[in-house]
Amino acid sequence: MASNIASAAKPQPQDPGPAVPKPGKPPESPPVAPPQPGTPSRSASGAIKAMGLSLGQMARRDEPGERIVELDPERIEPSPIADRLTAETMLDEGFEELKQSLKDHGQQVPVLVRPHPDSAKRAGGWYQTAYGHRRVRAAKELGLKIHAQVKPLSDEDLVLAQGQENAGRRDLSFIERAFFAQNLLDAGFDRSMVREALGIQRSELTRLVQVAAWVPKHIAFAIGPAPKAGRPRWHALGDMLQKEAAQVIAQEEIHSEAFRAADSDRRFQRLYDRLARRLQQKDKPRVIKSRKGVPVAELKGSVLTLGKAVPDAFSSYLADRLPGLLEEFEKDSAD
Repeated sequence: MASNIASAAKPQPQDPGPAVPKPGKPPESPPVAPPQPGTPSRSASGAIKAMGLSLGQMARRDEPGERIVELDPERIEPSPIADRLTAETMLDEGFEELKQSLKDHGQQVPVLVRPHPDSAKRAGGWYQTAYGHRRVRAAKELGLKIHAQVKPLSDEDLVLAQGQENAGRRDLSFIERAFFAQNLLDAGFDRSMVREALGIQRSELTRLVQVAAWVPKHIAFAIGPAPKAGRPRWHALGDMLQKEAAQVIAQEEIHSEAFRAADSDRRFQRLYDRLARRLQQKDKPRVIKSRKGVPVAELKGSVLTLGKAVPDAFSSYLADRLPGLLEEFEKDSAD
């Protein structure tokens, strides 16, 4: 069990925000009710239960910790566990649409935050997001306040709320779920907690972690979420990237202008196709022909296979001369 995920590396601001709300009159801001220090921690089920309620519904609730407050997004940090592959400079395609909706119609669903686990920041009025990262980012860019439910979540409650909200919305791509799982493990959470947070079985967690280990993180970030690329294709890409030559090609591709100009799914496809073509070419055997043009052998990697046109005795003849040929090769290489 993780003791303090607040010390984990800070992720890029990311957000599994809700679907764009329908046009309508924005709800009135509910009364501000700051969280009371020392309030006992509630279970993650309470955080998840409140997720689907509107601002108006939640404002009428009388349970401790269930009221909505209005916060300055400048004082809200993201969860210490990244669940997105969307970088600061490459926000997902729906972010601007979400931002415009927030501007036109107001915020329809609150975000979930906890008082910052660092005592100095907490005293300064800082909070940490469990979910709603994209809404917080949009409000910050628009200069708006953000409506938030504040709950004194433990580390475990926070990742459960974060993971289960994503699982309920089913908007994380396969590779994002893979790195979210790996990030949780790296932060010290045990596998049972990770499975609960993602709502998955043991076998699925194994597959997620395997792909996260095979695909270098910087390459995954360069590609992005690629929502149309499921587990089999990410697995195949990861398998290709086990070869050093493939990683060199990948580095060249992800820095190309055409790659950067493409959307996430096209970036995945460009790299996948390029590696598949290159590795297919390398796997083709070299056909060796006699001076008369008759195929006599095939060379694949370091394996030389003699053809049917070669007399049986030639294999012994070649074997006897291999030491001399090797010596001659080494001399030529040295020269």
